[in-house]
Amino acid sequence: MYKTILVGAFIAGIAVPALASEGPIPAIMYKNPSCSCCETYAAYLEKNGFKVDIKPSNNLAQIASNMGVPDALQGCHTVLIEGYIVEGFVPADIVHKMLAERPAITGLSLEGMPMGSPGMDGQKMEPFTIKAFTLPETPPTVYAVE
Repeated sequence: MYKTILVGAFIAGIAVPALASEGPIPAIMYKNPSCSCCETYAAYLEKNGFKVDIKPSNNLAQIASNMGVPDALQGCHTVLIEGYIVEGFVPADIVHKMLAERPAITGLSLEGMPMGSPGMDGQKMEPFTIKAFTLPETPPTVYAVE
């Protein structure tokens, strides 16, 4: 029955989240070639159900901008997952929540490089505010606080 739903969704052009039994969720990470914290974040994602293909780029700001990431939310890497953009060190449980809910957004961002976030050293000092964004000229909204 699920295959019938998947085929129908594919024909209709509807995105369907991957099932846990289907294996890791594919992700593409564009990162600054000299940034090692991005690789730590990729390893973190892989431990949390994703398969990350890392693509170093010296044009990261242009890539993020072309994908619709507002300048103020851009970081040292941009990850594409099932049609969404994840910018910065967004915790995996929030990414999974987004994929399950399928909101009408372009993506999520955790601004800056907060200590204790996935991929960053140190102890978490304050809650992380994850923002959802749709278009560069539309103000981001709070998606989750963790």
